[in-house]
Amino acid sequence: MFRKHNFIVPTLVAALLAGCSGGSTTPGASGTAPAFAATTGSATSYTSVKWAGGGYVTGLVYHPTTAGLMYARTDIGGAYRWNDSNGSWTPITDGIGFSGGESEFHGVESIALDPANDQLVYLVTGVYTKDGGGNPINGRIYASSDRGLTWTHYDLPFPVGGNEGGRAIGERLKLDPTNPSTMFYASRTAGLWKSTNSGQTWTQTGLSSTVLTGAQIQAIGPVKGVEQIMFDNSNVGGGQTTWIMYAAVAPDYGQVAGLTSILYKSVNGGFSWTPVSVPSNVSGYYVPHMVRTSDGMYYVVFNQNAGEGAGGPGYLYKFGGVAGNESWTQLSSITTGGGYGGVSVYGTGSTARIALAVTGTWSAAGPVVQLSDNGGSTWREIAGGMLHYGGQFWGWIDDIEIDPANRDHIMHVTGGGVWETWNASSATPSWDFPNNNLEETATLAVVTPPAGAPYKFVNSAGDIGTWVQTDLATTPTRGPLADWNNGNYADVLWSDPNYIVGAGLNNATQPKSVFGFWSGDAGNSWSNFATLPAGAAANDSDNGSIVTTSRNNVIWAPSGSVPSYTTNNGASWTATNLPAPANPGGWANGYRLVVDRKNPNKVYAYDSGGAFWGPAGKVYVSTDGGHNFTLSQGSVSANLYHNAFDLTSMVVNPNVEGDLWLADGNAVYHSTNSGATWTRLNGFATVGDDGARGQLHGASVIALGKAQAGSPYSAAIYVVGTMNGVWGLYHSDDGGATWARFNDDAHQYGGIGAMAGDWNTYGRVYFSGAGRGLIYTN
Repeated sequence: MFRKHNFIVPTLVAALLAGCSGGSTTPGASGTAPAFAATTGSATSYTSVKWAGGGYVTGLVYHPTTAGLMYARTDIGGAYRWNDSNGSWTPITDGIGFSGGESEFHGVESIALDPANDQLVYLVTGVYTKDGGGNPINGRIYASSDRGLTWTHYDLPFPVGGNEGGRAIGERLKLDPTNPSTMFYASRTAGLWKSTNSGQTWTQTGLSSTVLTGAQIQAIGPVKGVEQIMFDNSNVGGGQTTWIMYAAVAPDYGQVAGLTSILYKSVNGGFSWTPVSVPSNVSGYYVPHMVRTSDGMYYVVFNQNAGEGAGGPGYLYKFGGVAGNESWTQLSSITTGGGYGGVSVYGTGSTARIALAVTGTWSAAGPVVQLSDNGGSTWREIAGGMLHYGGQFWGWIDDIEIDPANRDHIMHVTGGGVWETWNASSATPSWDFPNNNLEETATLAVVTPPAGAPYKFVNSAGDIGTWVQTDLATTPTRGPLADWNNGNYADVLWSDPNYIVGAGLNNATQPKSVFGFWSGDAGNSWSNFATLPAGAAANDSDNGSIVTTSRNNVIWAPSGSVPSYTTNNGASWTATNLPAPANPGGWANGYRLVVDRKNPNKVYAYDSGGAFWGPAGKVYVSTDGGHNFTLSQGSVSANLYHNAFDLTSMVVNPNVEGDLWLADGNAVYHSTNSGATWTRLNGFATVGDDGARGQLHGASVIALGKAQAGSPYSAAIYVVGTMNGVWGLYHSDDGGATWARFNDDAHQYGGIGAMAGDWNTYGRVYFSGAGRGLIYTN
């Protein structure tokens, strides 16, 4: 269970500096600790930097009887609860940590609410059904009795794919409305499962005993499996088991399991199942959503394809399941462009209001939301071409919900957040973007400028690109590319922070294309580099770096490539003398470059080894502005560990020439002589075997920021790592002599990736959680 702890771990860790085997102790790095109070204190506030949306909300779930109570699930960024009183979202899974492989559980595949108790909420989590080697990964179920303030979790006996294809399929987790401690889960790879004790233990139902192997999962691709179930009962409470239910089965799993239909019925609580005939024109289709109304009618969406933004044809049918009346009536169809995604129904019979989502349409004027007010007899468009308040409201419209307390309030998802209208009955409804505090962007790199710069930081992120953030409470507007793109990495010129350089991937081109860019006016205007260095076009991974030493002088290290430099702002590039980065097993790996802010003629390059089975990490030093490099023999003597690119980090103290800090995934190293020698700090240590799921890395991210007043060291140091077996974010105010934990168990974010310290405000760091955008402290 996650509970908030306001404590410091460990109790003032005395991390006296000691040299590695074969390494040298740098001057002033060891001996008596400075006469300065030991590092104490932790972050007292955590706030999301404003973007608004930015990621794929895969499902919205209203409580059936409590007005205004709603939850949203996301593919990688956890879950949120709607705060009806102030019109904002409250993240409820920030306590999911990194230990025990918990970063795998920040993707939510399904949410279920207890209809008889609005305090109870359940999440089924897991990002992928298999690991990189094709081995199945089982998911978890999280249970909360206080609307997500605290959680208890149980391991599941089947895989979960919250970030896999078809992740917006209707809720796979369903609670029996008359006996909510009985629940079913429609799994992707292992059939239909049942629990009679609120998710603590599970047994496979009689629908199918087939459990797909890793090889079968790999061969099929993103398996949709058993998609969802519906109870033939809308009563709340009573304690009696609901015996009759229906299960939709995707053809990908059904074919392997030997099932003969895409819809099955059970009349004995899931013990046994019989196939239900579906209309011949949808045989072999997927069922992305289905709902039941209080009169016992089912509204079922069929689509030929499955997955986010899937193309049609698509059909909406009404199905009468009462008293054996299993007849079908077609209500709507779409044959071109996008297919059908979500469906929601308010009321019953001939006056039922039906909202139908059209997904995979890439035009503001195309069909987006179809609405019927007469049970499906006629339809009209209520989103495409209507009044919207900025942003893209079309695309992945894979879930739609009519507010059960207000039929004019309709919400739908896209690939970048949530949209809503409060006047659906209008001939021309207006729409807004209710995404306040719903932050699901994925930052890949972040860099902060010196104090006094006209912006806070440069954020390089997946899907949304690169942005210059001038106001933490306002969505940024300064970016180099409006199209769908990735920002891979960036740098700012310390002597003139108006000059910014970066690299990214334009996802809107076919094929996708790498581009480099620069701004000379703090992001108000941008230009692309006229050419790309060798290796950049063919290596679009964010596992690389770019730095600038002065205007027009840039060094770019694309993933898998020898870094190159330009002296003419990208008109031409020349290869440095660095060797190609390590490439063990084909894993993406590049150099981490940093510029000495006091002497920009010095540039440092770090090769992490690329993987835990790769060669030892190495540091190279340039004294001619990044044109030629020499191997630091001190880094060889330090015996740096070999780790994947994203488990390592290197930064420079901008206040002192030659003052470097490095995290090799296992430990923290410090050099005060431009990388000539390195000293390993005690205290940080990895827990767990290399490559083991749940391994706690000793030190994976390091950042420096403004020093505490009176500190003997000119920068505050922040490290993401493990001390005394406890993973977290740690800080030091005395140059690494003592450490205190800076975060707490309620603020773990499924792990911390990119991080940078602020040079204007002591105690402020910007860091990315797992799909939680950027968070800043204090």
